[in-house]
Amino acid sequence: MYEAEATADMLLMTAQSAPAPAHREAPSSPEALLIRAVLAGNRDSFASLYELYAPMVHGILLARVPRTEVEDLVQDIFLHAFKKLATLRDANAFGGWLAMITRNRAMDFHRYARATIEVKEEHAIGDRRKKAKAEEILNVIRSLPDAYRETLVLRLVEGMTGPEIASRTGLTAASVRVNLHRGMKLLRAKLGMQEEAETRA
Repeated sequence: MYEAEATADMLLMTAQSAPAPAHREAPSSPEALLIRAVLAGNRDSFASLYELYAPMVHGILLARVPRTEVEDLVQDIFLHAFKKLATLRDANAFGGWLAMITRNRAMDFHRYARATIEVKEEHAIGDRRKKAKAEEILNVIRSLPDAYRETLVLRLVEGMTGPEIASRTGLTAASVRVNLHRGMKLLRAKLGMQEEAETRA
């Protein structure tokens, strides 16, 4: 889905190799080992990082920008992260660092967009209602507070588990559980209110 190898090729061709910082602590996580290998020029290691973290980046963006813009922004973010990878002080904090880049890029998108872009897609006749309902639910999720909407999209759309969300984003497992619990409660309430309004209409 995310064309990791093609992206890795593009990044390795376009980005200048940057030496790893002299004072780097011994890696203590699989991600840290992959980052060290990427900085040494290993393309497969970047593809592995991409596969691990693309769902997180995709989900954070989906919670914040129109769906039609997400795929391009995912590529932009990984290109930027690759170029700045040597500046990351703690390789074990890669997930939180990448999540911050993603949130900032989403804010930039809205800051510089000429006008709000509405999500419009061609639907097959048989799938029209199902897709419309999914889009409606996504719009309701986007109306929730930041912490809830991001965690819900990562869980419900990207299919990440609570522990995966915590490890990728740098949040604590307790925060993820609270965000999911409160977010689901708000989502159900809002969907219930919408259904009530539709029934009255």
